[in-house]
Parts: sequence; structure tokens; C-alpha cells
Amino acid sequence: MKTVILAEKPSQAKAYAEAFTVKSRQKTHIELAQSKLFPQGAIITWGIGHLVELKEPKAYDKKWTRWTLNSLPILPERYEFQVAKGKYAQFQAVKKFILAADTVINACDIDREGSNIFYSIYNQTGARGKTIKRLWISSLEVDEVRKGFANLHDNRKDLLMYEEAKARQISDWIVGMNGSRLYSLLLKERGVKDVFSIGRVQSPTVYLIYQRQREIETFVSEPFFEVEALFTATNGTYKGKAKLKEPKRGLIAEALNSRNITKRTPGTITEITHTDKRMPPPQLHSLSTLQAIANRRWKASPATVLKTLQTLYEKKLVSYPRTDTRHITPSEFNYLVANIEDYQKLIEHPFEAASRTPKKRYVDSSKVQEHYAIIPTKKIPTATTLAKLAPLERNLYEEVVRTALAMFHRDYLYTETKVTTDVNGLPFFTTGKTERDKGWKELFSTSKKKDTEDPALPPLERDETVQSEIAIKEGATQPPKPYTEGQLIAMMKTCGKLVEDQSETDILKEIEGLGTEATRSGIIETIKKHGYISVTKNIVSITDKGRVLCQAIEGSLLASPSMTAKWETYLKKIGNGEGTGQHFLGNVSKFIQKLLEDVPLQLEQQTIDIVLPPSQSSRRSAYTPTEVAPCPKCGKGTIVARKSFYGCSNYKNGCKQTFPGLFLKKKITSAQVKLLCTTGKTNVIKGFTSADGKKFDASLELKEGKLNLVFV
Repeated sequence: MKTVILAEKPSQAKAYAEAFTVKSRQKTHIELAQSKLFPQGAIITWGIGHLVELKEPKAYDKKWTRWTLNSLPILPERYEFQVAKGKYAQFQAVKKFILAADTVINACDIDREGSNIFYSIYNQTGARGKTIKRLWISSLEVDEVRKGFANLHDNRKDLLMYEEAKARQISDWIVGMNGSRLYSLLLKERGVKDVFSIGRVQSPTVYLIYQRQREIETFVSEPFFEVEALFTATNGTYKGKAKLKEPKRGLIAEALNSRNITKRTPGTITEITHTDKRMPPPQLHSLSTLQAIANRRWKASPATVLKTLQTLYEKKLVSYPRTDTRHITPSEFNYLVANIEDYQKLIEHPFEAASRTPKKRYVDSSKVQEHYAIIPTKKIPTATTLAKLAPLERNLYEEVVRTALAMFHRDYLYTETKVTTDVNGLPFFTTGKTERDKGWKELFSTSKKKDTEDPALPPLERDETVQSEIAIKEGATQPPKPYTEGQLIAMMKTCGKLVEDQSETDILKEIEGLGTEATRSGIIETIKKHGYISVTKNIVSITDKGRVLCQAIEGSLLASPSMTAKWETYLKKIGNGEGTGQHFLGNVSKFIQKLLEDVPLQLEQQTIDIVLPPSQSSRRSAYTPTEVAPCPKCGKGTIVARKSFYGCSNYKNGCKQTFPGLFLKKKITSAQVKLLCTTGKTNVIKGFTSADGKKFDASLELKEGKLNLVFV
């Protein structure tokens, strides 16, 4: 029988077929003609992603059909799989080909999920004793495909990756099935009727977003005053700042008076230092760095970026996208250096290559495991091909090409100048920057200069006397900024920085945070779908449903990124042959048992102060008011959250203090009401809507029991 090649999806199968002579194309497969590589020909067939999935709980035991606390835990003795709904016909075709084959080639994506897709399908067919080979390529170009099929790997590494993936899949199923039912049922007892999806990675991700939003909402801005000066020298003006920072204007004024400094007191330049600096070209792109740049520049969501990169990969324009590596091997470097001039024509930016030899910053085989960095392939698209690309495809492709070309460009050179200007014994400091060679930055479109960037300075002389215009400037401490979708990817990858426990931080660094390069964008989409976060103009906000979840899991391991990091560490051991799925799943089962013991008591002690509107609840339910803060009006009662407003518990005795639940079409949170009650003012709230429909930002202030808008 001919060899059977199993691709992950039809588009991948089509790309493989283009490297050979096709005998026929059918709805479920492509038949290849006889060739040197396939003397008897071959059949390419495909999955449609996962053709096979884990069975639902009710398939194991009828008691798991209904959601009840008494039926937990859901821990089958043996985990079983079934053909996914709507994919039976394709599975039957694949099964027929595999059962009749002598050799089966796994040509799915070269990551653990690709291995999982192949072996879950293969095992479901009931096939035994087949010779299994692994196609291992990072490009769908014709010559790379042929080279890959000519140098097939055995399946030893593939089997380990499958064991790792299967353990991950089952563990996520266990946590999801048990955790979701447990929290949903317990919250229902508290009057919150909704389904709360729990996940090993998604739950701590939501909690980190919640933490950031709480920091913003509870942040109390503090005023400060500092001294700035505009100096006029012989050859131009420059600004300086003194290291005087006080919470009151009077303290600054006293410090200036003590030195006899007035608004026009002249100064003397006492020190000038020039330091030549250089910045090497950026490293090559991994998936997460491309997602971050695309989100910042073009506001594309991480999921959209991955989908678009996958399209470019299938069009044979870029290498495999699901990579966390920023290095390449000498083999990739050799074809990139050979095509420098062609890539330059693509972006219409010729330059003389500063170096054509590999540097460790970019070329290091020891840093490349399954995949290398995202780079352009050897295929040079025509002007017509480029013109047909969608805008985001074109932007991403050019970003990949420009970053690869930057590797051969000159360093960016600049001179940093530091100036000290003395005004009656008070030093003012200035930093300036002068470009000497734009170097690799020439390849990237120039953006507006940021206010925080150091300006170029006029020619200045030591001991030069300068005229001054000195002023006391008022500022205020600023809360942390909310995450953008692109920053969520970075947050998930580097969340070890947010953890105080050093041992947990080390674990998070070891496995690079929450999720994997390939799964982070999917996790963000999942928590959006479950209604835990919303994204408006690229800004991520926690929803009321997300707040309820986070208040419920607060203090538990489900809120901690270290738990999923420890699990990911052991999963990697399985993939390296140093651990077993059986041991891992045994520990996951113990974790679930502990969760069932601890969570009911933990949840009794948690404060759930969010009211979900009917649209977010499965049914209307009676609501028990939740205390928010002492009443600022009567001092005797407590402000409590009710269904559509906040009111004083002492209302029966005449206290009429209330706060609206919705103000100018903006939901007012209990945290904001608490600030109004305790400090009299909230931080800046974004997204109020005026009578004419315009959006604006403002703080709320409580004056004589009423809310006033305060504009910055």
C-alpha cells in the first residue's frame, strides 16, 4: 500500500502536494504520483484541526450529566476519546487510508499540539504496528518540503511530545470540568447565577488583569512640585531640572529663597560630558515580539496576528510562526545573506551591508530547538503578489523582512550629552541626544518623537553664563496604565516580575510565564469569549463577571501564576522523557480533591461585592446587599451595593445618601464608591458619555452628598 501522509489541515496538505506531481485531488485526500521519494506514490489526507476530542463527563457516568456538588469530583478511571462532532466523514476517510498503509507520516505542525492531533487520530483508528515517520520542517517552500520528506525523522521525540500534549489536554479537562462546576454552583448559592469557566492558565491570567485594574482604581494621586528652568545660551535654548521634589509648593519656594534664586537668576554651565553610544540592530522576531509590535502599531489583536502569520506561512512567505526563539542556525543565515539585494528591492531600500558574517546575537544553533525565529523564506514575492496581500499581511511581512535585513545593517550611533547648570548653588541637570548615524533605523518608518526622548542640544561651552527662566511646576503621581492586548502577551510571558515570592519567580522565569508562545493569544480570546474581560480601543478592562471570578478565587492556587508554571515545568519534563503523564495526572487529581475540600470554606469568607446584571446571569435571583464603606453622610450606617444603586443601610432612620450604579452611561464600581466615601474623590474614570453622545474622561467628587465631575 502507498505511504499515507497526515497533514493538520487541507491548506497544509495542498502546500505539500505542490512539491510533487499530483495524480488526483479528492474531497478527503490528494493522491501523489510515483516519484523517487514515493516509488509507489502516496496519499495526503488531513485532519480539520482536532478530529478527535475527549469525551464529555456524562459519557462516563450518568451522575455527571447534571451539575451538582455531590457528584464531584469528575475523575474517570480511564480517559476516553471520541470523533469530534461534524468531523465523522473526514475521520472515516483518514481511518480507511491509515489502516491500509504500511507507513504513516506525521506531517502536522511541529509542536506538541501537532503531535497530539496526529496520535489522537491515529490511535482512534485502531491502527497497530505501522511504521511511523515524522516530517520536520519550518517552511512550506517546495524545496524545503522535498528536503523534509527526503530526511524524515523517527517518532521517538514525537511520541514524547504527544505524551506531554495528552497530559496537558487531560489536566486542563480535569481542572475545567471540576473547577467550573465547583465555583459556578457555590456562587449560585451566594445568589450569583452564571457559569464561571475555570482554567489552569485562563484563571490566573484574568486575576493578573484584575489586580492591575484594582491598582488603578484604588490609586490615590499625590501632588508634587519640582523646579524646572529654560536656559538661554549664546547658541540656543535648553531645559534643565533640579533634583528638588516636594509635596507642597511652599517648601520648594523656601528652598529657592534660601539660595536667593528668583525667576531670572542667571546660571553657569559647570559640567558638560559627551558619551558616544551605539545600539545594535534588534533581534529577530519570535511570535510574541511580532504580536506586541503589531498591536502597538496597527492595533491588531494577538489572535489576528497569529492567524495572519499562519496565512503568510501557508503562502510560503515566512517561516513557521509559533516560535519562541529569536535565533536562527547557519543554514537559514546562508540563504538570508544570499538574498540581501532581493529583500532590499522588496522594501525599496538599498544599502551597503555592514557585515555578511553571522553574529551570535542572531545566529546560534544552541538557542534553536524545535523552531527558529520568524524570518522571510527564500521565496521572493513579485510586485503583483505583494499587491494582493491584505494590509495586515503586507505590514507583517515587511516587518519580518526589515528585521531580517537589519541584521546586516550598521549600528545606530548617537552621542549622549549631559549638562550641569549651576544657579546660585542649585544644580540643574540636562540630558541631550545627537544622532551620528541612523544605521539600521533607516529601515523602519520614522514615528513621531516621544515627549520622553532626549532632545538635541545647542552647542554649549563650559563656564558659559546662561540666562534663566525658572518656574515651579506642579505634577501628580500617576496610576499604572491598563493593559493593551499586546501588553497582555508580554505580561503573560514575564509575569514572574509581578510575583513577590523568589522561588515562584524563578519557576516563572524558567518556563517563561503563563501559557506557551502558541497558546497565549488563544487564552486571551477564551477569556474574552467567557465575558471576563472587554477590549475597547485596544484597552483591556475587567468586566463585572471577571471581578466576581477574581474575588471568588482570590487567595487560592487558581489565582496564582506559579501553579500553572509548576505544571508547565513538569509537562516539559514529560516532553524530555524525564517524567510521566501518569504521575502528573495523579498530582492533578490530588489538586482537585484539595480544591473540593478548601474552596467552600474559602468562598464563605470571600467578599463578593459585584452585582451581575440580568444579561450576565442565567436567571434573575434574589440579591443580598454587600457592604462597601461607612456612610460619609450619617456616619452610622454603611453604604451597601444594591441591584442598580448604592445606598445607606441607615435609610429607615432618615439617611438618604445614595450613589447611582450607572452615571452618564458608565458603570460605577464598588471600588470607586469606596474611594468617594473614604477620600471624597475617585481617580480618573474613562468612558463617560455626554448628552450629545461624546465620550470623555473625568474624576468624580462627592460634595454635600452629590456627585460632581472634576476635569483634569
